[in-house]
Amino acid sequence: MFAGVRLGRKIAGTVSIGIETVIAVSDDAVFRELDGQSVLLNLATGMYFGLDAVGTHVWQLAAENGSLRWIGQRLADEYDADPATIESDLLALAETLVAKGLWSVA
Repeated sequence: MFAGVRLGRKIAGTVSIGIETVIAVSDDAVFRELDGQSVLLNLATGMYFGLDAVGTHVWQLAAENGSLRWIGQRLADEYDADPATIESDLLALAETLVAKGLWSVA
């Protein structure tokens, strides 16, 4: 789905990401959707990051409700995929976005 398989691991030695984590979009993150995909820019670092259509949908869900459990449930309701795979892919994406400073743990 959006790559990676990790369940609840520490980011930068201080933050643990798990399905009960609530995230928030970083103040330094700029989001632009282009034909169903998106480009993210971290204003603090100048680094760009791209999301495919599913990752873009996750970003939009996170803007609506930052609960990873809620986002995972919505994805499971919308996609024909194994819930455990959805959860592990969601956690991997969350870890990546937190590590890149695009999301923060609320």
